[in-house]
Amino acid sequence: MTNDHDNADAPPYRTSPPAGATYFDADAFAAKLEPGARLIGIDAGTKTLGLALSDVTRTIASALDTIRRTKFMADAEYLLDIADSHNCGGFVLGFPAHLDGSEGPRAQATRAFARNVNKLSPLPILLWDERLSTVAAERILLEADTSRKRRAELIDKIAATVILQGALDRMQRTGNAR
Repeated sequence: MTNDHDNADAPPYRTSPPAGATYFDADAFAAKLEPGARLIGIDAGTKTLGLALSDVTRTIASALDTIRRTKFMADAEYLLDIADSHNCGGFVLGFPAHLDGSEGPRAQATRAFARNVNKLSPLPILLWDERLSTVAAERILLEADTSRKRRAELIDKIAATVILQGALDRMQRTGNAR
């Protein structure tokens, strides 16, 4: 799909009208997904967006890409283009709550990111607890004997893979992966 720019003042919606919604509940999120649609996992940092992609059975997450963040609209356009090209049905966005469950500025920024993507896309977004996902990604890369330089290049998309795999596993356990 391409953007429609019939009205220069209107946001560049992928489909009209956008009906995207944000969920904390994996079951409610899964109920909005089309069978066979892939999911994109996102580790949203301040400088990068780490991306992962599920298979069509929503069983396995694979590292996809790392986007160096610029302006929101440019980042969103790239993200939505990837979603279109892979026939994605939703996003799993890592939600950075503190270890005690409280929310800080990064959690607020993540909510704002989800809200802004929802304005541009009808695809649902699952906010998935990402606590310790970067630690898990670092451990995976260390066990693979990855150099420090290479770890820095891969960490964000591996963290996105850990986030997405956690959500996929949860949906598989409850029979909602479809």
